This record gives sequence, structure tokens and C-alpha cells, in this order.
Amino acid sequence: MFGCLVAGRLVQTDAQQVAGDKFVFNLPDYENVNHVVVFMLGTVPFPVGMGGAVYFSFPDPVGGQVWQLLGFITNEKPSAIFKISKLKPGEGAEHPFGMMPAPHLASMAQVGVSIEPLEQLVQQTPVPGATVSAVDSFIQFTQKMLDSLYNYSSSFAISQSQMTPNPSEMFIPASSILKWYENFQRRMAQNPNFWKTVQKEKLARWPGDS
Repeated sequence: MFGCLVAGRLVQTDAQQVAGDKFVFNLPDYENVNHVVVFMLGTVPFPVGMGGAVYFSFPDPVGGQVWQLLGFITNEKPSAIFKISKLKPGEGAEHPFGMMPAPHLASMAQVGVSIEPLEQLVQQTPVPGATVSAVDSFIQFTQKMLDSLYNYSSSFAISQSQMTPNPSEMFIPASSILKWYENFQRRMAQNPNFWKTVQKEKLARWPGDS
């Protein structure tokens, strides 16, 4: 019914059904995980008027598991991305998972989904820092795009002595790409929405660029 995804890993669809309306994913090496995506597989919808509260639990073999509410998914919003890298162990609230046995591995966290009424889900408050804002997502995408373009362009870099004259080809100095890369990063850090005010004709060379 549910899937769980961490960047760079295989999709997990092996949730353990610990109760009729509760499912749990094991999340190994959670220290290396920044974000987690929880989604519906599309095979079984939620019952009418129901959705899934998504929880995260740090491994704590001494004090017992502490669950933190991340958010929820529904038939209308069948997937959600949550940030877990900023969550703090030991900080939790009421949860529906009872006294479940903690994982044996010290690096094994858990992600839980509890099927609950929609009217209850919308009244709950997720733990601070778990929600990924649209601005955060855009900045992450932009950073990946910058890295991809720079790395791809650099893979074709050759020295002037290696160049073969070709009147039909136009060459761009690698230093220009690097300068653009650095300028874009700097401007994004100052204002993630700066690009909305840049005129098209100035995209090639912004004021202040050398």
C-alpha cells in the first residue's frame, strides 16, 4: 500500500504491518539520510475520509522509541517529502504506535504510517523542520542543475594545444562557465528569487560580472 524512498537507494515497499491500520519501514544508516519520501503505491486507496499520518522514530534501545510526526498523505496528496536531517533524538509527542520493540541496530531508524481520519490529520502539528518548503526544493534543484551543467561542460574541456581548428564550431572558455557557476550560486544565496527580476537580454552577463 505504501512506499518509502531515500535518494541514492532502492525504493522500499516492504513495510511491516504492525497493526490493522499501521505500517512501519526500517531505515538503515539514517545518519546519512537528509530527506525521505513516503508515497502510496496506487494499489489500495485510503478508505473514504481517511489518510495516513507519517511518523519518524530514532533508534533508542535505552529509553524506548520516540516518534515524531512529519506530516500526512491522502488520496488527493499521495506522496510527500520530509526533511529528517534536522530532527533531534529524544524529542517527540503522542503517537499511535504504542510500545513497539526498538530495532536491534543502533543505526536503524523507522518511518511509520498510521491510517487516521482526515479531520484528525489536519489538526495535528508536525515537528518543526520536517516540512520541505517550495523555496528549499527549488534551491536544491537549482544547485543540482548548476553542478550537472558545470560537470558536463567540464568533461569536454581541452587545452588550446589540443584544439583542432573548425570554422563551424564555437568554443566557450571553461573559465566563463566557472564564473557563471560561481555568480549564480552567490546570487541564489543572497536571494533565491533574484532570477525573476533579471531581464532576458542580461542573462548572458549580469552587471558586475567580469
